[in-house]
Amino acid sequence: QVQLVESGGGLVQAGESLRLSCAASGRTLQTTTTGWFRQARGKEREFVGARSWSSGGTYYAHSVEGRATISRDNANNTVYLQMNSLKPEDTAVYYCALADGGVISGHERHYDHWGQGTQVTVSS
Repeated sequence: QVQLVESGGGLVQAGESLRLSCAASGRTLQTTTTGWFRQARGKEREFVGARSWSSGGTYYAHSVEGRATISRDNANNTVYLQMNSLKPEDTAVYYCALADGGVISGHERHYDHWGQGTQVTVSS
């Protein structure tokens, strides 16, 4: 059974950086695609970025492009979302998601497994 556990959220000030972690168990990452999504209070969940580990391809939402980077640690089967120059509008619960195969998508339905989320709050 695949499990994803996010961590690394917290309260930061605008302009600071944060690295979120997504520890995966029950599935190796090599032939999967990892997506990150976020949901602000009162809003729908939105796509942040995704990376295919088989092709290395990436796709980021316009709102975070240039500020977000998805990487992984093979030894720990963990995926990271590095967010720089954080803004108050980045405040949300951040979720990682996993899809089998190398297709990159910004659509939630593409992903089969989801973590429980981690809260990121950016103060102005």
